[in-house]
Amino acid sequence: MKVRIKRALISVSNKEGIVDFAKTLEETGVEIISTGGTYRKLEESGIKVKKVEEVTGFPEMLNGRVKTLHPYIHGGILADRSNENHMNEVSNSKIKLIDMVVVNLYPFKETISRANVTMEEAIENIDIGGPTMIRSAAKNYKGVAVVVDPDDYKKIQAELKDSRGYISLGTLFRLSVKAFQYTCEYDSVIFNYLKNKTGSFDNSDISIRDYLDIDCSSAGKEMEDNFRYSDGNFKDSLGLNLKKIQNLRYGENPHQKASYYKYIDTGTDNFAGARQLQGKELSYNNILDGNAAFGIVKEFATPCVAVIKHNNPCGAAAAQSVEEAYKKAYQCDPVSAFGSVVACNMEWTAEAAKFMLDKYVEVLIAPDFDQQALKILAERQNLRILKMDFELNTYIDSINSDDFKLEKVDIKSVDGGLLVQDLDEGPDSKKDMKVVTSVEPDPAKWNDLIFGWQIVKSVKSNAIVLAAGGSTVGIGAGQMSRIDAAEIAIRKSNGRCKNSIMASDAFFPFEDVAELAAKNGITAIIQPGGSIRDKEVIESCNKNKITMVFTGKRHFRH
Repeated sequence: MKVRIKRALISVSNKEGIVDFAKTLEETGVEIISTGGTYRKLEESGIKVKKVEEVTGFPEMLNGRVKTLHPYIHGGILADRSNENHMNEVSNSKIKLIDMVVVNLYPFKETISRANVTMEEAIENIDIGGPTMIRSAAKNYKGVAVVVDPDDYKKIQAELKDSRGYISLGTLFRLSVKAFQYTCEYDSVIFNYLKNKTGSFDNSDISIRDYLDIDCSSAGKEMEDNFRYSDGNFKDSLGLNLKKIQNLRYGENPHQKASYYKYIDTGTDNFAGARQLQGKELSYNNILDGNAAFGIVKEFATPCVAVIKHNNPCGAAAAQSVEEAYKKAYQCDPVSAFGSVVACNMEWTAEAAKFMLDKYVEVLIAPDFDQQALKILAERQNLRILKMDFELNTYIDSINSDDFKLEKVDIKSVDGGLLVQDLDEGPDSKKDMKVVTSVEPDPAKWNDLIFGWQIVKSVKSNAIVLAAGGSTVGIGAGQMSRIDAAEIAIRKSNGRCKNSIMASDAFFPFEDVAELAAKNGITAIIQPGGSIRDKEVIESCNKNKITMVFTGKRHFRH
């Protein structure tokens, strides 16, 4: 079954490609009706087009709020071509059928993302007639083509030319499904925006003028959170709107299918918004590891590099230069660094690129790249290079501010549902930490303790990190017992653990880890505390002249 397109209504906010598309319609004998700015655009381009008021016999009104909400429009769209009564009604009412609706909507999301946008501006960019036409056409897909995405223009043009003005039922149905998805996403953005602004109207005495002048420019940020109400509590129900970025070759393993999605109402200042500059297509594991790697480095104010394998750091370091940080991070565990993902929080330099050149790295991530560095790394054609839209100083200021609050979420899938929690983001304050032993750490030791504590939260539990001089020297990850994690970290340090610090993501259930630390020359420990055997652990540390700090916060990671 195919439908002959004889009459089309075009009304678009995004006019990209619309002139070329309309020319194809004109060439295939389609009568074109249009509104406002779209009408002017088409007429100026030499396309024969009829104003919608010529069809309705009624001018646009209410500053353009009412243009197409008329029986002569919706009757022509909604009439079921296979229903004899419908056909008689439209014929008796002198309503002409409309076979194609080409509509995209007012840019509501873009409007609320602007600085200083008011509620009045936001409300005026809620489209009414457009969604109504889209839904009418999508409902009646057996007789009407509904086109909401400019990316579909070329395919539809080709089909119209090949079929001499006809469109297949299969295409009509696919366009209908896309149209309902489009209006659903549009309404969801409006709902989330207005829901997040309800706090602005707690005062029942607010005037209409005050209402219209409310600054709603923060809404773009608020809407990045698909999971919370404006008071920070998680929503009672979730309607997650995501758009596919790409199909992946496979998932964690070749027998698993996979795709990569992005929330439709977020900007580019996140990992999903990273831009690939060179290299092969990203894999599922590349994306997971890349996100973990950049999650580590972005919380350091000085040059920081993390080396990731299987979602665990095998090295991380903060230093005075990117090159030095990379060398230190790599040297923590050069064997495990083979085939790793590397992330940096600052511009990747030519010196760091030279050091990387003879190493097998899957992905390199940074907020910027020195041009010479890119030339050097171009020799590694398969190396995937991702550029983040990230401003370090702004982010550091935000996580260190007194009013910092956890906004991002961590999601885990379970059979039949999702677990949602606050992302374990932001540094822990030194003022909340407590030295519980008789030996106090000196300033250099404090720096290493805080560095190790910052890194250990990114290691799978049970986790132990050994650090010295702003660099990890040994990491024990993902063990079922803490003593095993400590033994692995010490073994991985290859003798470099003497005078290092030990960071543990959770408390010591026994004093065995503290005793092991003492035997291997570790001089300071940082851990949450809270075990029923804290007293024995503290006594062990005092006996061995180890300083120990309790943070009061656990950092499990599963």
